Amino acid sequence: MAATSTKHLDLAEAWRRYKEEGDLQARDQLILAYSPLVKYVAGRMSSGLPAHVDEGDLVSYGLLGLIGALERFDPKRNVKFETYAVSRIKGAIIDELRALDWVPRSVRSWARKIEATVTKLENSLGRTPTDEETAAALRVSVAEYQDILNQISCGSIVALDEFWDAEGTGQDRQNLMDTLQDTAAPDPLRTYQAQAIKETLAAAIERLPEKERLVIGLYYYEGLTLKEIGEVLGVTESRVSQIHTKAILRLRGRLREELDLEALSG
Repeated sequence: MAATSTKHLDLAEAWRRYKEEGDLQARDQLILAYSPLVKYVAGRMSSGLPAHVDEGDLVSYGLLGLIGALERFDPKRNVKFETYAVSRIKGAIIDELRALDWVPRSVRSWARKIEATVTKLENSLGRTPTDEETAAALRVSVAEYQDILNQISCGSIVALDEFWDAEGTGQDRQNLMDTLQDTAAPDPLRTYQAQAIKETLAAAIERLPEKERLVIGLYYYEGLTLKEIGEVLGVTESRVSQIHTKAILRLRGRLREELDLEALSG
């Protein structure tokens, strides 16, 4: 307990020296203290990327995000730095991967096509379409459809975090952490918008088929890997990846539809 308390005091003093005095040694101390966050995020993200993407590169990209988080974070705000930093670290990794443009255009095109098709089928059928129905609407076989999902899952470098983007791209884009109320400068409109997106997404998750909802819960809330989820469900990691990809595409389609309708009604 004493060691933990001492570490907390050391970090608090490092934050004070860095923010108030611009002490670069204090900044280096903070980078070292929070660097395990980078390795954690990079490890989680690497599990869904192609084998040629080196985890060490992800760590390097993530460190840039950590440094940016340290520069932008305001200790006076009622937000844990770890929560804020994870968002920035993910954003930095995603931005670098996108800059490499390693995902073929055809894969991105299929992702958009499946997203739109599933949303259209749900609206017309009044329920979740089966793989057979989705494949038929796309004019491909079920096997081809599942193969496409596998290709998309390998290129899915973002997932639920993308839903919090309110505007812009790159590390300066607005995300959920930026929309949290600052007691020193409250902005009710931004807080309302963030809450509206959260509620829309929560409702969309509730409407997912049971297995997709379970995968989302285990992956994002329980922190299990795709392999571990496969062991829980008694299916292969590849199958879990397909289920996850379908859930994300379905959620994106629903969220986009809801936000478009809200914009029109507004």
